Order: sequence, then structure tokens, then C-alpha cells
Amino acid sequence: MDIMQWLTVNPVGEFCFTALVSMIPVVELRLGIPFGVSQGLPVWAAYLAAVLGNMLPVPFIVVYIRRIFRWMREKLPWLNNLVDKLEKKAHLKGERVSQFKYLGLMLFVAVPLPGTGAWTGSLAAAFLDMPLRKALPSIFAGVVTAGFAISVLTYGVASLF
Repeated sequence: MDIMQWLTVNPVGEFCFTALVSMIPVVELRLGIPFGVSQGLPVWAAYLAAVLGNMLPVPFIVVYIRRIFRWMREKLPWLNNLVDKLEKKAHLKGERVSQFKYLGLMLFVAVPLPGTGAWTGSLAAAFLDMPLRKALPSIFAGVVTAGFAISVLTYGVASLF
């Protein structure tokens, strides 16, 4: 049995695969929870896996993204356009967040729409120089809130079938 078969047949594998899907930027838990449920996980397990997976990259983004961007500019200049685009996005989102600081960060992450979420919230926190110990609880609260909303929607849709 190869790894892909194991991931989709074993409940632990389904949990891990759901967490992995939820780590992907843009996708995050918005698709992670419905994916987990479609793989046979109960809604609560898909929610837990998606929240854990979505939160895993957050501390690394908040702490290291500026250094990573600086390194990319020095070593991989052909990626400057991508770095510029990501920095611009972080600054634009940061303007909305900075008005209400940590509450704004939580609300921004909690809105389950494309362009919001843990990845973009972490970028905004990094570029607003928010310390990790203060940004992390706000991002976590936003992820938990968004996950709850997506779980309710997923459960409602899944119960129709």
C-alpha cells in the first residue's frame, strides 16, 4: 500500500491529510474541513485537523517571513516580482488590521473569504511588527472562528446528502 492509499483509507491518515491540505495558502481550512468530511472524517475531527494544520505555519511566517523575503531578494532576484506582490498584499491587508490592532487581526482572519485567513493575517502581523506572543492568540481565535463557520456550513450541506 503506497502513502496516498494509506492517507485516504486510514482515519489517522485522513486526519493528517486534512491537516496537510489546511496548511496550503489560500486553501487553508476553508477547503480543509469540507475535504476532511468528504474523506469520511466526522465534522469535529475535520475541524480539529484543519485548525491544527492551518495554525502550524503561523509562527514561522510571523517570525521568519521578512528574513525569507530578504534572502529571496538577494539569492533569487528573478522572484522579486513575487516578493513585491506578497509584500504589497501584506501592507494593504495590514492597513485594515492596524486600525483595531489585535482585535482587527482576529476579525480579519475569522472572515472565511479568499484573501483573508491565517497566512495573510500572519503576513500582516509580520509587516506590522506585531510580536508573536501577541499576534498568535489573535490569529488562533480567528482560525477557530472561521473553522466553526466553515464546519457549520459543511455540516449543513453534508446533511442534505
